[in-house]
Amino acid sequence: MKQFLNFINGEFVATRKTFENRAPVDNRVIGLVHEAGQAEVDAAVAAARSALDGDWGRMTVVKRVELLHAVADEINRRFDDFLEAELADTGKPRSLAAHIDIPRGAANFKVFADIVKNVPTESFEMATPDGGTAVSYALRSPLGVVAVVCPWNLPLLLMTWKVGPALACGNTVIVKPSEETPATATLLGEVMAHVGIPKGVYNVVHGFGPGSAGEFLTRHPGVNGITFTGETRTGEAIMAAAAKGVRPVSFELGGKNAGIVFADADFDKAVAGITRSAFENCGQVCLGTERVYVQRPIFDKFVQALKEKAEALKIGPSGEPGVGLGPLISAEHKAKVMSYYELARAEGATVVTGGGAPDMPAALAEGHWVQPTIWTGLPESARVIREEIFGPCCHIAPFDTEEEAIALANATDYGLATTVWTQNLGTAHRMARAVEVGLCWINSWFLRDLRTAFGGAKASGIGREGGVHSLEFYTELRNVMVKL
Repeated sequence: MKQFLNFINGEFVATRKTFENRAPVDNRVIGLVHEAGQAEVDAAVAAARSALDGDWGRMTVVKRVELLHAVADEINRRFDDFLEAELADTGKPRSLAAHIDIPRGAANFKVFADIVKNVPTESFEMATPDGGTAVSYALRSPLGVVAVVCPWNLPLLLMTWKVGPALACGNTVIVKPSEETPATATLLGEVMAHVGIPKGVYNVVHGFGPGSAGEFLTRHPGVNGITFTGETRTGEAIMAAAAKGVRPVSFELGGKNAGIVFADADFDKAVAGITRSAFENCGQVCLGTERVYVQRPIFDKFVQALKEKAEALKIGPSGEPGVGLGPLISAEHKAKVMSYYELARAEGATVVTGGGAPDMPAALAEGHWVQPTIWTGLPESARVIREEIFGPCCHIAPFDTEEEAIALANATDYGLATTVWTQNLGTAHRMARAVEVGLCWINSWFLRDLRTAFGGAKASGIGREGGVHSLEFYTELRNVMVKL
């Protein structure tokens, strides 16, 4: 039985209280996770603070960059270990984890290290009232001890997306991974120790939210800032905790993202793109598409084509060749998604395909499998259209004009992402300006340049990370004025 221990001050720490880690593909127990209590969180914060005051805090940028490159290289050297850990925790297709999760997880350390090494700061010269001269310049100081609260859908990638820039900027971190996916955050502790990251710089505390490691960490007065990816409701609770001490937060929260397909789009590419955005990672992608709006002349053709694509997805465990759809993360999440499948019928949806759970072989029967599902015919007021489901499903509705498509896309409390498909350059740029989101893809989806800003609008988040924008959260800008 695997034991997932906390990683505090460079050492793996067991606790008396444990909980089970179960595999989504068959619900078997694959390990025991050691839950951190208040004492362990206190120890992690103390270790992180001590590292700031010690070797890490005195380390040059050049040396930090060298160490973070070593972290990336070691993740890639142990690629198979990280891949197997991620597959066991999430059950996602091997091709997805091998091409996105692990490589991008490693790349986050190098990209942000190089950005910090090369980013300039401002300086100005001014005349003083006495006829002299003064020069002012900016210094970037680390924020301090940063709490990193991670989701379960892309565990390594989204954790290192925050840990990478935080460490590059000279902070120390305490990671609280999802209770569903403890493996890669724990494994990264081995990497940190192996390459010589000083003790206390990277810490991991396992547990849940309320009354557990998550609450103890986010409420801790020794934490200087909190970064979180997850659902909006949890973000609201963390934001309330951060208000004590007026600590900054950076949130990427929920979404109910729209996909918009114009009649002049490259039809086959649009169908392929929406197939990915609706069903990839079993729909468990915050940037995924759950609302699809298709211009009326191609509506019926598009619905039929997407139906065929959904039904062609092979459902199964990560090890099987050609698998395009894995399980949902947990029994609890499956129950949630299935409740929306039932609600869609109750609200009067036409079920184009799916709407239930597939029949799986006996060895996988206890896994958290659901069918990719497409609906039509619902009014925009339906809960299935208003609320985030986070499963492999979407509703497709027709639209006539560009103005109507904009109104439909913006009629939500969320504002994370959208994907627009058109071959008209004017339409593309007008849509990008008009849709109220943090990320807008034109004729693509999930295409990312790590140097660009990432984050949501409205209830989908606070702040921007990525490239130099990460420095806005992970550092504090200090002005120095020198009278010559």
